[in-house]
Amino acid sequence: KLAVEFPSEDIFLMTASPVIKAVTNFKQVSKTLEEFDVEEQPSSLLEKRYPNIKVIQSGVKQLKSNEHKIFTEDGKEYIYEKLCLCAGAKPKLISEGNPYVLGIRDTDSAQAFQKNLAQSERIVVVGNGGIALELVYEIQGCEVIWAIKDKAIGNTFFDAGAAEFLIPKLTAEKRESPIECKRTKYTMEGSEEKDRPTAASEELGSALGPDWHEGLSLKGTKEFSHKVHIEILCEVKKIHLQQEFIQLQRTSLAFPKEEKNIEPDEVLWPVYVELTNGKIYGCNFIVSATGVVPNVKPFLDGNNFAVGEDGGLEVDKHMQTSLPDIYAAGDICTASWEPSPVWHQMRLWTQARQMGWYAAKCMAADALGEPIDMDFSFELFAHVTKFFNYKVVVLGKYNAQGLGLDHELMLRCTKGQEYVKVVMQNGRMMGAVLIGETDLEETFENLILNQMDLSAYGEDLLNPDVDIEDYFD
Repeated sequence: KLAVEFPSEDIFLMTASPVIKAVTNFKQVSKTLEEFDVEEQPSSLLEKRYPNIKVIQSGVKQLKSNEHKIFTEDGKEYIYEKLCLCAGAKPKLISEGNPYVLGIRDTDSAQAFQKNLAQSERIVVVGNGGIALELVYEIQGCEVIWAIKDKAIGNTFFDAGAAEFLIPKLTAEKRESPIECKRTKYTMEGSEEKDRPTAASEELGSALGPDWHEGLSLKGTKEFSHKVHIEILCEVKKIHLQQEFIQLQRTSLAFPKEEKNIEPDEVLWPVYVELTNGKIYGCNFIVSATGVVPNVKPFLDGNNFAVGEDGGLEVDKHMQTSLPDIYAAGDICTASWEPSPVWHQMRLWTQARQMGWYAAKCMAADALGEPIDMDFSFELFAHVTKFFNYKVVVLGKYNAQGLGLDHELMLRCTKGQEYVKVVMQNGRMMGAVLIGETDLEETFENLILNQMDLSAYGEDLLNPDVDIEDYFD
């Protein structure tokens, strides 16, 4: 976006990774909903398309904001007029530096995961967001103990009702064959071999896109297809290596067959997870899919940034940080303007794309001294994704976020086909969750945006015999 706005200026893109993530197959589904794929491409493609962009492949060592300078890991320094920090976030690991704990956030960590899984009989997955959800659904031939801190699965996106709707898909033996993966991976020649510099493994790649697990063969050593046991309302209390566990002289549990009789485990495992509910399970390794923390560390030293409660760099409604000429966008930033009543920040690809695009517009407006209006994409929270092969659309305050007790829910559910939930407050629609091919997203988007009083329709709003789409067309 900057390259288009400023065709004659030099634009430097600094990245620690040899590839860049590009948005492809972009589709505007409705006013605020958009679908796209995320693809890794060699940075030369970007430089070819925009001759004024130069990609500098190096991590950032230091930022000196008062001198308008960036120092890179390879010992060079660059002076900037305007800077936008888009360094994303890094996985919140349940335990740092433990070889049996894998965080999944980018394509490289997904590959490490695949290697480990091929030799595994049982893994423990910790976390309850999108990545944990997809992972547990895709894993075959390996026992999965899934530890979640909530009552129901997928809490970031759903409520207990939606979880209930999805659970049968988790336990079904017969699986649909996955759709072919569209994403391709580019690597530097020889980067797979031993000569990868050791520092590279410390560098974070960029985050996974929405279909990251496709094309990875997620298969363990066992013959059965699907075995998942969910432990709810618990977190990891402690992780014991095999030797420590033997010295503890405690009992670990076998994979639960029926809920009633829980047997002690006969097998010795490389690592053991003790949960806060008192249970201990042995496994080959642990996947930590417990969300992300903004990746601000390289930039804080010696700079007086205002930092939000969630650890991100605070930005105002023009994506400006508290320091002059420095903007931030995506997972690294915390939106600290007064948001629209039906928008909230969530660290997702869709918002990263919108914020990046809008930040470039703001940088341009500022450089040219022009006024700028808040982008329309911040009017309504809207996200479309896929879970368990169902289309999933979430709109507005879909989990009644911040609405207190003063709201009501309306539901419509057809087992195995669709799940529709709307959040109502004072007769107005504030949010919705749509699972399956409901075709209601545009209608609901409009009803949330224009805040029309719907109390007259009552329960008929979700009556399958009333063609509501047609009604509000």
